[in-house]
Amino acid sequence: MKRYKVEQLRNLIFLGHGGCGKTMLAEAMLFSTKAVDRFGKVDDGTSIMDYDPEEIKRKISIGASVAPVEYKDVKVNILDTPGFFDFVGEVKGAIRAADAACIVVCAVSGVEVGTEKAWDYIQEQKLPRVIVINKMDRENANFDGAVTALRQRFGTSIIPVQIPIGAADKFQGIVDVLKNKAFVFEGGKMVEKPIPADLESKVEEYRSMLVESVAETDDDLLTKYLEGQELTQDELLSGARQGTINGQLVPVLAVSSLKLIGITNFLDVVTEFLPSPVDRGPVKNAQGEERKPSDNEPFSALVFKTMADPFVGKLTLFRVFSGVIKSDSQVFNSSKGKNERIGQLFIIKGKNQEPTTELGAGDIGGVAKLQETYTGDTLSEKDKPIVLPAIEFPKPKLSLAVEPKAKGDEEKISAGLSRLMEEDPTFQVTKDTVTNEIVASGMGDLHIEVITSKLHKKFGVEVNLKAPKIAYKETIKGSTKVEGKHKKQSGGRGQYGHVWLELNPLPGGEFEFVDKIFGGSVPQNYRPAVEKGVRETMEKGVLAGYPVVDIQVTLYDGSYHPVDSSEMAFKIAASMAFKKGFMDAKPILLEPILSVEVRTPEEFMGDVIGDLNKKRGKILGMEPEGRYQIVRALVPQAEMTKYAIDLRSMTQGRADFTVNFDHYEEVPAQQAEAIIAEAKKHMSEEEE
Repeated sequence: MKRYKVEQLRNLIFLGHGGCGKTMLAEAMLFSTKAVDRFGKVDDGTSIMDYDPEEIKRKISIGASVAPVEYKDVKVNILDTPGFFDFVGEVKGAIRAADAACIVVCAVSGVEVGTEKAWDYIQEQKLPRVIVINKMDRENANFDGAVTALRQRFGTSIIPVQIPIGAADKFQGIVDVLKNKAFVFEGGKMVEKPIPADLESKVEEYRSMLVESVAETDDDLLTKYLEGQELTQDELLSGARQGTINGQLVPVLAVSSLKLIGITNFLDVVTEFLPSPVDRGPVKNAQGEERKPSDNEPFSALVFKTMADPFVGKLTLFRVFSGVIKSDSQVFNSSKGKNERIGQLFIIKGKNQEPTTELGAGDIGGVAKLQETYTGDTLSEKDKPIVLPAIEFPKPKLSLAVEPKAKGDEEKISAGLSRLMEEDPTFQVTKDTVTNEIVASGMGDLHIEVITSKLHKKFGVEVNLKAPKIAYKETIKGSTKVEGKHKKQSGGRGQYGHVWLELNPLPGGEFEFVDKIFGGSVPQNYRPAVEKGVRETMEKGVLAGYPVVDIQVTLYDGSYHPVDSSEMAFKIAASMAFKKGFMDAKPILLEPILSVEVRTPEEFMGDVIGDLNKKRGKILGMEPEGRYQIVRALVPQAEMTKYAIDLRSMTQGRADFTVNFDHYEEVPAQQAEAIIAEAKKHMSEEEE
């Protein structure tokens, strides 16, 4: 592939609801521009963009994929992203590599939750955008209905620049409203034809709407328009381009990816209306340093995706923002302060990598086997470093405990999950120190299911997933004094240890051991054994096997035997005393309480609050944020294990939430009884 100037590049991300046809639109662009010689299809498992075994099996996009097409001396880097919410991390990464966005909408389904989310993601990044109404060949396709819904939802900046000719099985082409020309798909290509008579009045209506919108993008054009003068074709085109780039205009187009109708017309809009990196201007970091999109600037690039390729190893995908990077060179990872050796550079086309000698400003490419570099890192020149703003990935929403199907696979599981975590910043693996479980956290059940499926295929280990245990703790509310005596005589030397302990609550103090022995009732050399006996018993728990916290234990008296006493005897005596005293001192269970923040559209706020109340939540407050409401609450972790799934079904996927650990709190008596009974049952089963 030839080297393109930065002005000839377009970096275009596809976004939209799952199943709207983003990947098929990318495949149609690749085939129509002869970038591939076979038209890949998602349903057949032959797609260039969806090549992962999981994607082929499920017939959905799971990862963001990249492929370039060449059209009219412009290189368009397509960034195809998943529509399912569980894989939003892939969208967040890819969107940082893009200069413009295409929201794909199904002509049958119209505006869906994923359409709204796509719009929000683009707003965050302030990207120019176009909307493609896809699947015009489908039964019940309704272009006008989709446009009406889009304008109602996102405003009047949304303007059709094309009108479909026919719909469903009669969809055969489009009328370009701006150019006032019709194009029909014949003989494998779009052929110019006269505008159908039955569409002339509609074209006139849409054209006047478009002219007015274009005029509003420029003061001179607006003056001319208000004075009743007609705008020239050149003024219309340049005004439409400028309006699209600055976000005042969102062109809407009609296509059928499956039948390849309207694909080249869409490419015309991409190359003529959407910005090059130069139009987007320099990139800035938090300190206000900037790099212009020019080959003459110092090199800087942002890593937006890391993937494990079975043939080349770790593959790093990046967007060059300034300067040039060459194969067999050295760069500086300015995020980590480490040098990286660059081997062979690649242009990425789906699963394939085409070697290239260099990549210039504005372009997208990849390199294998970087040692220190991961998603979100900045690469630059060592003597002119810059750290670009990192990619903000959402925190995981759902956690599940992972246990091996075969004994002895624990190490393999940990190693495999750690490798998969390097690929996916929205996936986290932790070891719970209280429950000793490996906990996998992701964006949803499908996300974690896909990860464990990859674990099996890539690392050969199978796992079971289950709800994680809650890290309860035990403590006391009362005080007590208690005796512990361990005395054993069985011929020869016996065992003798005798202590008096005082137990007191110590809120927020974890544990304190106080030695108040006066004289030698318990000799100095046995007192550490008393503390050790208490500590070991606290770790195992008394009530239900959970660690004991927030307690002060005072050793204040006891006795010993000059021959039979030992460290072990005092350890056992202390453990006996502690267990008895703990049960006498009003023992309680503590549970982790989470700080929960839910961002929900207003119409679901009542359902969200009602559900949090059912989950024993305490609502702390609400505040508006645009068309959303933010609900803040404190909720027990035990009630939140499947909240990601609950909230999604309750709000049709429109709400989002974050959780953070807040504090521990006493478990209500009724729940505590059930937890203790369950723990005792589990312990007795393990003993058997």
